[in-house]
Amino acid sequence: MKKILFGLITACLLTGTFTACNSKLDVEPTDSIDASTALTTSADVEAALIGCYAGIQNAEAYGGYIQLMSDLLADNGDISFVGTFIPPNQIVRKQILRDNGFVEAIWVNAYNVINRTNTVLSNLDKLDTPAKQARVEGEAKFIRSLLYFDLVRLYARAWNDGNPTTNPGVPLVLTPTTVITAESQVSRNTVAQVYEQVLTDLTTAEARLITANPTNNNGFFANRYAVAALLSRVYLQQGRFAESAAAATRVISSGRYTLVPEYADEFSSPNDLLANSTEDIFAVQVSSQSGVNELNTFYSVNRRGDVNINEQLINLFEPGDERLDLFLIDPTGGDPTYSGKYDVLYGNIKLFRLAEMYLNRAESNFRAGTTTGARPLDDINIIRSRAGLNPLTTLSIEDILKERRLELALEGFRLGDLKRNQESTVDLSSTPVVLPYNSPRLIFPIPLREINANPNLVQNEGY
Repeated sequence: MKKILFGLITACLLTGTFTACNSKLDVEPTDSIDASTALTTSADVEAALIGCYAGIQNAEAYGGYIQLMSDLLADNGDISFVGTFIPPNQIVRKQILRDNGFVEAIWVNAYNVINRTNTVLSNLDKLDTPAKQARVEGEAKFIRSLLYFDLVRLYARAWNDGNPTTNPGVPLVLTPTTVITAESQVSRNTVAQVYEQVLTDLTTAEARLITANPTNNNGFFANRYAVAALLSRVYLQQGRFAESAAAATRVISSGRYTLVPEYADEFSSPNDLLANSTEDIFAVQVSSQSGVNELNTFYSVNRRGDVNINEQLINLFEPGDERLDLFLIDPTGGDPTYSGKYDVLYGNIKLFRLAEMYLNRAESNFRAGTTTGARPLDDINIIRSRAGLNPLTTLSIEDILKERRLELALEGFRLGDLKRNQESTVDLSSTPVVLPYNSPRLIFPIPLREINANPNLVQNEGY
């Protein structure tokens, strides 16, 4: 080290540039960059938007945790978590501690990405064309809305559980946080306020993306139809059936998407890559260089195989249902059953599929007594036909909900559906306990680290 330092000083003295050399050693830290310095050009803001997409690729977001942990919390015996990780075991038993690491990671990552979107939205004026401004605003608000929608469903009481105008939801942070001050100690907005913000953002996003008319690749970036798909999902959660059916129809009638002929092909690949299909409205992009597929890690028999599929779920399928082809069932009954839905190592994770839009529309029209876009029976038979099943001639709400449960199994829908339909689940520990849809045990705690850091955050009941 002495020889290196002596050589550097000697070189500076010989060239008469000691001051210059000294300044080169005085380097500012680069672990963070002020937004006013970093986002100065149109290209900078567009790159920051890519960072928002990268954030939802994380395992703690839609790389797997949000879908799997919500399914574990809702489960009543369809699946079993047999892994050794303690946090998921707490969740599947509905006995979650306030310091649960997975619950904390989802929250922290979500607000990190929300802050990224807020930074992008506060710099829209740097974009050099109106079309770019419209596109970037629409995509950033889609990402922010998606996260807030799932945060309020995971960490707060359901829309139909009590009074959403007084029930505490999650904090709405809509401007960039650059330094931590007393103003950073935000309170929880109500459930209704969070839903209102989500719908406001999505309505704006859809209009902006119609204006921008981006020609991006199918499902790679959010487009107007991804926004409409999320709107359909949000409206369905609220029981606003006419709006949900209308939003789903905007996606279906676009003609941009078609169901993959074979259900298994939507999730299968001959190699380690699974690209978007004609059915995918929006998917998390995963490759060996970018993105994480933690659903592959937990579900696949080729990886950890921490989730076993129980006969209770298998027995719901009718004979000849081709969706069963994605389950690895030992005919002798000696080995556990696994799902093959996430066997592709770098498989894109499908967040919005056309099949969901048919199911949303069928249920919404059935409950509202309408036929927006199509009859409910016709939509359900489209789903059944792709599964290799005979068409139904009559339809009940139980038929619709069953098709939804089987078509979207293990994709993160179970908790939201259980709550909006006021179903119950079960704590399957040593002494099974039936839990109604509005049990406080079916809500994540506000992470303990957040409560400790912010005295204005109120903890959820039971924690």
